[in-house]
Amino acid sequence: MLGWPVMFNDLKDVDEEYYSSLKGLKKYGQDIEHFCVNFTVVEEVFGMKKTVDLVSGGTDINLTQDNLPEYIEACLMYRLLGRYDAQLNELLLAFFDVIPDSLLVIFDFQEIELLMCGLPEIDVSDWKEHTEYTGEYDREGSNHQVCKWFWEVVSEYDQEMKARLLQFVTGTSGVPSNGFEFLQGSEGVRQFTIQGVELETCLYPRAHTCFNRIDLPRYEEREELAEKLKISITMSATGFDLE
Repeated sequence: MLGWPVMFNDLKDVDEEYYSSLKGLKKYGQDIEHFCVNFTVVEEVFGMKKTVDLVSGGTDINLTQDNLPEYIEACLMYRLLGRYDAQLNELLLAFFDVIPDSLLVIFDFQEIELLMCGLPEIDVSDWKEHTEYTGEYDREGSNHQVCKWFWEVVSEYDQEMKARLLQFVTGTSGVPSNGFEFLQGSEGVRQFTIQGVELETCLYPRAHTCFNRIDLPRYEEREELAEKLKISITMSATGFDLE
């Protein structure tokens, strides 16, 4: 809707396994030519398998080390856009018939969602109660000092900032009608997760939307946590990656 370019990392939020397999192709070098892969993909439609060209004449273009970047880009564009091209066109035509696209340029993608879906009422107590802790916080959980700081900071947010944090970590500001206990991930119910990581390996909080997980460094001061968390949420809204 906003016309922002699709990036390779966006694929990770949709299908992390497919993202990893494409990324892993780079390690094969010239041996990739022995895979007998061309610029096509096989789709199953109503039980019938169908071969689709990723580019014009894709059946006759074999994958090589030289054209690997073009192959990855073609796979990315097809997986995120090409498969749904007809549906997206109809959706956008209908949407822009009501709201001209020129009026949307002042918003980021998070604001668009909030504009369309409304600002949710987020219960921090329920959120905290149904949060899992892994990594460096596995043993102490919510009793770890950094986790205590995290929830203190979140409790001080207004509803918009809480919604933006939830968007940052899960990809959406939506909360199930029956609460955070039934928060959905890419493969069904997956609770909000705070994973502790060492500050040396991760300066800013980092989100994994497929798993509803935030990597939260072990900050030494509450003020630093509050500052870095706010920066991460803000930069996510602009499409920049701090990793």
